[in-house]
Amino acid sequence: MNNEEYGQEHNLLHFGPFRLDVRNQQLWRGQEVIRLTGKALAVLRYLAERSGQLVTKDEFFAAVWPGVVVSESALVACIGELRRALGDARRAPQFIETVHGRGYRFIAPLSTQDSALRTPAQPALPLPDKPSIAVLPFVNMSGDPEQEYFSDGLTEVLTGDLSQISSLFVIARNSAFTYKGKAVKVQDVGQEMGVRYVLEGGVLKAEDTVRITAQLIDATTGYHLWSERYDRPLQNLFALQDEIVQKIVTTLKLQLGLQEQGYVVPDV
Repeated sequence: MNNEEYGQEHNLLHFGPFRLDVRNQQLWRGQEVIRLTGKALAVLRYLAERSGQLVTKDEFFAAVWPGVVVSESALVACIGELRRALGDARRAPQFIETVHGRGYRFIAPLSTQDSALRTPAQPALPLPDKPSIAVLPFVNMSGDPEQEYFSDGLTEVLTGDLSQISSLFVIARNSAFTYKGKAVKVQDVGQEMGVRYVLEGGVLKAEDTVRITAQLIDATTGYHLWSERYDRPLQNLFALQDEIVQKIVTTLKLQLGLQEQGYVVPDV
């Protein structure tokens, strides 16, 4: 793909298990944000938007450090930070190739997704007169199809438990599952479903342990209100599921209550 295809109008760049959110300056793997410095993100974006092309060191300096004199070590440090974040090996790269003495090239297959590529959005639904939330299908990040039942089950149980809160408007499971397997913006979900809040998360199983992440987002602004990660031994799946659901529901009650009253609660 040529350079013009990746103009500023494109918001999401997908490669491997990652997606680069250009608008919000974030790199995601599944439902987890990969922490990067601002300069490393700028280097990654500049490379990805020129996928398959050699980018020289001078081009990087002009684009990422305009008007500032920096040494080559600054660029090398950013490339090293990206390799660690992407799990990329220098000698057998999957994403960033070093062209010795000249620069770097982004070599992973790349696809784009943004508002220009989607069908026209439906008119935004009005928000109900009480706190409203949609629980998006939790993502199975293990790559093992057999674990799909656990991530789907967690989503279903969490939706059911939230529905028991009389002061909360909860989107039905079947409606929320229309987003399963899709890369969506929470603002779009909020408008299409008519909800103020979106809960999303992921499940990663490795040997005898499981990691579950969850985050609460204000769909009207896109701001993260709360997130938490749970690491537990994988012994009794149902007991583990009940424990995490109860913890999330309890925390959500507090977060939603304070948020509706205008308080800002820091992440825990």
